[in-house]
Amino acid sequence: MDRHSVDRVATAIASADHLTMACHVGPDGDALGSMLALAVAAENAGITTSPSFGSPFEPPEQFRYLPLDMLVAPDDVPREPDVMVCFDTGSPDRLGELGSPAKRAKTVVVIDHHVTNSGFGDVTLIDADASSTAELTMAVIRRLGWPITPVVATALLTGIVTDTGRFQYSNTSPRTLQAASQLVAAGAHPDVIGRHVYEETPFGYLKVVAAVMARAQLVPERRFVWTVVEPGDLEGAGVGKGDIDGLIDLVRLPRESDVAALFKVVENSVVKGSLRSRGRVDVGSIAAKLGGGGHHNAAGFTFKGTVEAAVQEVTKRLPVEEPGDD
Repeated sequence: MDRHSVDRVATAIASADHLTMACHVGPDGDALGSMLALAVAAENAGITTSPSFGSPFEPPEQFRYLPLDMLVAPDDVPREPDVMVCFDTGSPDRLGELGSPAKRAKTVVVIDHHVTNSGFGDVTLIDADASSTAELTMAVIRRLGWPITPVVATALLTGIVTDTGRFQYSNTSPRTLQAASQLVAAGAHPDVIGRHVYEETPFGYLKVVAAVMARAQLVPERRFVWTVVEPGDLEGAGVGKGDIDGLIDLVRLPRESDVAALFKVVENSVVKGSLRSRGRVDVGSIAAKLGGGGHHNAAGFTFKGTVEAAVQEVTKRLPVEEPGDD
């Protein structure tokens, strides 16, 4: 981690009277946890904040143990912020309508762990070797000298746990485990995180799983398994988009696959793809070629076209399994 970058980000944040904050649309545990952790720490230090994310502005139900009441609707975010801190995103278009305030802000601070940043941000802390944006946000809060309270610690640990797949992914380093240990010592509640994020779903989720898994397809010569979520699956089961985030972890289970994909039909001719790899294939580079991004083992993209076309675009970029390959 570049200590000079940590210092510059901390200085920019400390100089503000008000911090406008944003993370990418459809926030995951890392984006939301990082943003709320810094928001709570800043408020405790006497700096007012406006944390938000772009439409659809629907705070994920599984993260209800976090201080979601701090969030403000995107329409209530200052239009021309003095300092705007952006989390877990490498470009303003990933912020939805909050990309406009970011473009007008006097200073844009970016904290991110994706390599796909193409120059977004005036003051940046970008480290692709970090497990999560939360790990970097923790370093910034420590550099500021702000206390990591139990609420802050739980938000940060949420980011680390979710982006490492509960410490199962290859982005889990000794530094990651040390950070997690320090957060638990500071009062984070891993049991609360585990229960809400991984062990609770609405009953309708079971119906969605049944429908989606019935469509699963295996492409054996590419060691590729994929399936699709249709809009009617959620409507018929009374389930929200945030309730199905864990579906990709079921798709990736077959031992015959190295790469798994979950395609979600967003609207006519718009498909969102989530990719996972067991390590041999770099799905981050595949997603980047399709206009998205991510990491070696986990990535995503938005595709304009049909599901069939999206499947074809991913499939042709996967290696062909040769006889005798393990």
